[in-house]
This record gives sequence, structure tokens and C-alpha cells, in this order.
Amino acid sequence: MLFFIIFMLMKWEHALKDYQHYLRIERGLSENSIINYSLDIRRLLSFLENSKIETSPLSIDKEILQQFVFETAKLVNARSQARIISGLKSFFNYLVFEDYRESNPMELIESPKTGRKLPDTLSVEEIDLIVSQIDLSKPEGERNRAIIETLYGCGLRVTELIELKLSHLFFNEGYISVIGKGDKQRFVPIGETTQKFINIYHKEIRNHINIQKGHEDTLFLNRRGKQLTRAMIFTIIKRLVEKAGIHKKVSPHTFRHSFATHLLENGADLRAIQLMLGHESITTTEIYMHVDRSHLSEVMNNFHPRR
Repeated sequence: MLFFIIFMLMKWEHALKDYQHYLRIERGLSENSIINYSLDIRRLLSFLENSKIETSPLSIDKEILQQFVFETAKLVNARSQARIISGLKSFFNYLVFEDYRESNPMELIESPKTGRKLPDTLSVEEIDLIVSQIDLSKPEGERNRAIIETLYGCGLRVTELIELKLSHLFFNEGYISVIGKGDKQRFVPIGETTQKFINIYHKEIRNHINIQKGHEDTLFLNRRGKQLTRAMIFTIIKRLVEKAGIHKKVSPHTFRHSFATHLLENGADLRAIQLMLGHESITTTEIYMHVDRSHLSEVMNNFHPRR
């Protein structure tokens, strides 16, 4: 009883801290995912403060949350609104799971219909054009070329790229070890072309950098000898795409999407692509690569004994 009374007095920051601990330890989410989940709750807190509504994580009700969702819809697009609603549902599910609430006040609040928006895919020619814009006369040129080739050649997420280690490279075996979402390890094949550009960067550029303590094993470094940031990878790609004159919304994830799409178009097995991408469910892979009926028909015609 005493514990329950103490918890009833819990403030939002306390609840958020406990929730972050749950996401980190029990669900094994990455720090980026935890930050995104936390931003959803902080957006709600900002609304409560501006609206002068006094309520706790345990007493907030559906009506207040509906008001928040209504106001949020004026500020963000449907996709962002759906993500915020999903994040809040997860937070209140946690409180229910821990027996701090009897029900989830977000349960009956529906997300807007967003459809399936897929990122642009780059053609091989466009990727070659982007690579051709790299100034190889500068030290960072070889590094940037190796980065682009690794993103496209191995289908990595941007966080997986910046956290790639020298000790994760098994070139003799033709694989790299990747630490993906939830700290799950997978082995991804790496082609000779990608290996070549990584080796050039490693031997000609990286070996001459004054590497800072704690970053000795990190593959891709900035000029100060530290691990590159996610923001820096986005900036590198944005500048190259602008120089190439490509009018598409291109991010590091575009190269991952292109990697998967090109493999599928050239007849790769869907299950193999799923393993390389690190998707838990093959359904995710199907949606991610916008598998269409024409491709499935082609697979049937080429491989089924009764074709």
C-alpha cells in the first residue's frame, strides 16, 4: 500500500526515467530508439505545461490525450502523428504492464491512415554519379567513397556504419560482423569492390590519422581521430547528391533500400535478403522492398516445377 501511495506521487520525469530503463534493459532498444520514444512523451509534457493541465502519468485520461492528439495534428503530418500516438501507446502499455495503471488511456485513440510511403530508390547509374562527385584529392575523399560503397554494398543502417569496427572485418572469409538493432549480431557478405575501397582508405588515410583514445578500433573516423556522427554521414551524402544534380530525397537509408531492391530485381532470394538486412520478420522485408505481383509471378514461372 505504501509503495502504491509513493508511486501515485510520481512525476512525469520519474516515470520517463523508469520507462527509458525498461526500453534499454528489458527491450534492448538502441539509444536512438530510446531518444525517439522519449521525445513523444516530452511533446505531451510540453502540451500539458502550455495548457496548464495538472495531471500525472497515472491519472491522465483519454479526454486529455485526445485533446493533445487534436492539437498535435495541426502541427505535424499524418505520419509523424501516427508515430507519436504509437510512442504514447507504448509508454502507457509499460505502465499497465508494471501494474501502475489498470488500462491504457491511448487504447481507443486511432492513428491516422498514412498509406505505405516508400523511400526513393537510386539506380546503379545514380549511385555511380554520386560516387564520381567525391573529391579524391582530399584525405576525406577516400573515406567518403568507402562509406558510400559500404552503405550500398552491404545495406547497412547509418548507426551500424558508424559503429563498424576494424575487428568486425573478415575480408578473407568475405563477411563483416554487424551489430544491429537490439545489439543483435549478424554477418553480412562484403564484395571485393567494397573491400578494395575500405582497404585503400584504411592503408592510405586512416593509418595516418592521430587516433583518439577509445577509437582505435573504429573504422570510419573524422579528421580529429574520433568516430563519425550520424549527422556527419547525412551531411556528406546531402552535399554529394546536390553536386550530382539528383533531385530525390536521398539519405543513408536510401542506399540500404537500393541495396535490397537491386538484389531482389536481380533474382536474389527473399529470405537471404532478410538475413542480410537484419529484419526479424520476412513480412518487414516484403514491405520494405515493395514486392509486387509481377516479381512474384516471375519467381513462380522461373522456379516452380509445374510452371
